[in-house]
Amino acid sequence: MTPYSSFLFFIILGILLLPTMILGTMGKRLRYYNVFVSIVVLAIIFSEGNAGFFSLVAFTILQVVLVKGYITYRQTKNSSLVFYVISFLSILPLILSKVLPILAVDNWASFLGISYLTFRAVQIIIETRDGLIKEQLSIFQLVNFMLFYPTISSGPIDRFRRFQKDEEKCWTPEEYKELLYKGINKIFIGFLYKFIIGYSINTYFIMNLDYIADGKFSYHLLYMYSYSLYLFFDFAGYTAFAVGVSYIMGIRSPENFNKPFISRNIKDFWNRWHMSLSFWFRDYVFMRFVFLMKKKKWIQNKMLVSNLGYALLFLLMGIWHGVAIQYIIYGAYHALMMVGFNFFETWNKKHKRWPTGRVMTFVSIVITFHVVCFGFYLFSGKPFQ
Repeated sequence: MTPYSSFLFFIILGILLLPTMILGTMGKRLRYYNVFVSIVVLAIIFSEGNAGFFSLVAFTILQVVLVKGYITYRQTKNSSLVFYVISFLSILPLILSKVLPILAVDNWASFLGISYLTFRAVQIIIETRDGLIKEQLSIFQLVNFMLFYPTISSGPIDRFRRFQKDEEKCWTPEEYKELLYKGINKIFIGFLYKFIIGYSINTYFIMNLDYIADGKFSYHLLYMYSYSLYLFFDFAGYTAFAVGVSYIMGIRSPENFNKPFISRNIKDFWNRWHMSLSFWFRDYVFMRFVFLMKKKKWIQNKMLVSNLGYALLFLLMGIWHGVAIQYIIYGAYHALMMVGFNFFETWNKKHKRWPTGRVMTFVSIVITFHVVCFGFYLFSGKPFQ
């Protein structure tokens, strides 16, 4: 059963979470009952595909062995080679899940949520390398974090230390009631976004564009706008469900969207859209690349380093969605937009030629909106059909 895809899923979830809500309003710890709920919900999610379930189990065992092994190693030694090997082995199942379909091989490596589980495991390995995580983590802590079911399939991507802080906290009745209110409110917003607005855009507009549009150009133009809005409301609705359920379970999962369509530039957009993913790639890909270039002094030009970092970042993000032409071009497109804005921002800081004020802010928002919508149009694959 796909998470948050049917009312039956919400009915089952509501029944399972009722004791959680009762315990929370009484000021009791939620930790152990939530583990039971997670096991039951994961069993429901993976009940329809044994292969997916076994892949999940094998993947989890591999990640636990790698993480615990590296933490133990890092307590006495700090070899870059070991870090890179462990990181590669952690990412390898995700790489295989993307490559196997291209080779026309049965995709045994793939299962629901493999990307987000990989991000969680790699994040722990990297923060262990940085010395942010020093203590040995228990198997329970690792599995509980990695298999936190509300965000397993499409995020948002949490960070271990933040998650653990909430997971170990015993909320007072007043604190939990506030969390519960916020969680239920987010779930209702999710219903509005995904099942009303998103569904309406897709059913009554996108699927009827052949009758609405009066030409090929108008068809593709209307598709670009409608698909962009549909993608936002569908994804933001799903995220609202995930964050809302997390809140009910006493975990304040991070937000994923912050009014992305009022962004003033492409950089601002990526600070508002799928924030947990873009921040993950920023912290663990872009910043690492820039730091490595500066440390090794392989490239002295700061502008070139940052632009190469943007190219690497967005090409990886594109390929992460899938090894298909529309995703690769989507990643390249956003890399080009970020590089272009980087040049413009540097030029404008020096010359201060770009006008300011409310009118220009509105103009910037309109321009950015169209740049973003065209990117989603590429992402949809419609131009390549």
